[in-house]
Amino acid sequence: MILPQGTRDVLPPEWAWREHLRRKVSASFSAWGYQGVELPALELQNPQHPQDARAFKLIDRGGEVLALRSEFTTAVQRLVRLRFPGGPFPLRLQYGGRLWLRTQASELGRQREFTQLGVELIGVATPQADAELLSLSLSTLEAVGVKAHLEVGHPGFLDALLEDAELPEPLRLRLHDVLDRKSGPDLGTLIRSHGLSGDLERTLNAVNELYGGPEVLQDARRLNLGTRAASALAHLERVAELFGRERLLFDLGMSRRYRYYSGFTFRAYAEGSPRQILGGGRYEAEDGLAGAGFAVGLERLTEVASRHLPQEPEVVLALDAAGAEHARSNGLIAEGSWTDDVTELSRYAALRGIRRGVRGQTFGPLSELLPEVTA
Repeated sequence: MILPQGTRDVLPPEWAWREHLRRKVSASFSAWGYQGVELPALELQNPQHPQDARAFKLIDRGGEVLALRSEFTTAVQRLVRLRFPGGPFPLRLQYGGRLWLRTQASELGRQREFTQLGVELIGVATPQADAELLSLSLSTLEAVGVKAHLEVGHPGFLDALLEDAELPEPLRLRLHDVLDRKSGPDLGTLIRSHGLSGDLERTLNAVNELYGGPEVLQDARRLNLGTRAASALAHLERVAELFGRERLLFDLGMSRRYRYYSGFTFRAYAEGSPRQILGGGRYEAEDGLAGAGFAVGLERLTEVASRHLPQEPEVVLALDAAGAEHARSNGLIAEGSWTDDVTELSRYAALRGIRRGVRGQTFGPLSELLPEVTA
C-alpha cells in the first residue's frame, strides 16, 4: 500500500536513533527547569489560528469542525490560559509530538507529518529571558553533538520602521516577506510599484543588507529610527550583551514566519547544512501574557546530529520463561522462543544475529543449547 504524500515509515534503526535524540533533548530541557506537558492532537478549528489555512480539518459527529494540531505555541497558550491562569510565572514548559499540515511547507520539516520538540518560557519579557532561550538552544544542540550558529533578528524593529512610514498593512506584510527572503529584486519592484519615498527606499535597502556580526547593530543605529524601532534595537543589543554578541549573527531583516512573533526571533543552522533545524522567538498572547520559546525539528536533527548511540545490550534468545527473566535482570535483551522447532529457531537467530541463548540461569552458544530443546 502506498503511503499518503508527505508521510513516511520509520524503521527500527532510525527509530532507535530518534528516540535517543528525543531523550537527550528532553533531558536538556529538564535540566534548565522546563517541565513537560502533553497536548491533544485534536483541536477546535479556529479561523484566527496562524496555520488554519494549512491545517487538516475534520467534522465531529456533532457537526463541530476539528483540526489536527499544526503548531505548538498556540496550543501551549491555550493550556496556560486554562490550567495556569495565575502562574506561577515565569512558567517553563516543554513539549514534544507530531504536527500535521496539508501542504509541505513547515519551517522545521518538509513532510506533512513531522515531529517537533520545544520549550516555552511564559510570563516574562526581559532580555535575560531571551538570552536564556538562546543559551538553552545551543546547549541542547551541543548535547546531541551538533555545532550550530544562531541568527537573531527582531521583527518588532522591522514592524516599527514600516508602521512609522504609515504603510498599509498588506504592503507591510509583503515587505516583511521579501526582506526576510533577502530578495533585492522583489524589494525594488515593491518600492517602485508603490512609489515609496527616497528616504524610505534607502532605509529598506539598508535593512536588507543588515546581516552579519556585531557591527550590524552599530550600522542600524545610524539609520533614521523612530522611538519604537530604537527601543526594539536596544532590547536586541541587551540580549546580545547578556548572551555574548560575538557568538551571534544578526539579521535585522528577519521577519515573522508566524504573525504572532512580535519580539526577537532566532534560528539555528548546523555547520555545513543550509537548512534551519531550530527556530523560535518572542510573542504576546491574545490576553497580553508575554511568552517566548523555540522548537527543534526532530527529522532534521536526525540528519545532522553526530551519531553516538550508546551500545545496546546484547540480545539473547530465551528458551524458557526463567531464562528470559534471568537475562533481563542482568540488563540483557531477551527474545522469547515461540516454538520447539530447532531449525526454525536457528534460522531466525542467524537472521537476527543472535549468537547466545539462555535457559534457566545458564547462558551459552545457541549451537550448544538448541539441540537440547525437545523437538
